[in-house]
Amino acid sequence: MVWRPRTTRIVAYTMAGVIVLGMVVLAIVVAPSFQIADRILLVLFGLGLAWILHMLARCHAAADTSGLTVVNAFRTRRLAWAEVVDVTMNVGDPWPTLDLADGTTLGVMGINATEKTRAAHDFAQLQALLKTHAEAPDPR
Repeated sequence: MVWRPRTTRIVAYTMAGVIVLGMVVLAIVVAPSFQIADRILLVLFGLGLAWILHMLARCHAAADTSGLTVVNAFRTRRLAWAEVVDVTMNVGDPWPTLDLADGTTLGVMGINATEKTRAAHDFAQLQALLKTHAEAPDPR
């Protein structure tokens, strides 16, 4: 099961395209007095911004029987189900937070609260998977 924020991806990739196209147009048309190095730097700056937006758009979480893979903007982390103690998402939180067995927390940027209905559904799925895979069976 994979969770990706749809709106974030659409906005990030659209903005990346607009920025790169704008920088190319700026380098060719608007800045005739610029040297070639300046024009190249404008385009490289646009590509750098596009790369940052891509890193934000690639965020997702993927669950399988052995654990959970959380891909955030600049870090990917693979967790076994036993490492995840709980998952919470309070009102106003931008994404769910995993409470880990080592006492740390990890945000799951792949479920974005701005997509209210979808985020609630994805969060419920993640909670159900956590309950199924991470909890010890009842000894009774």
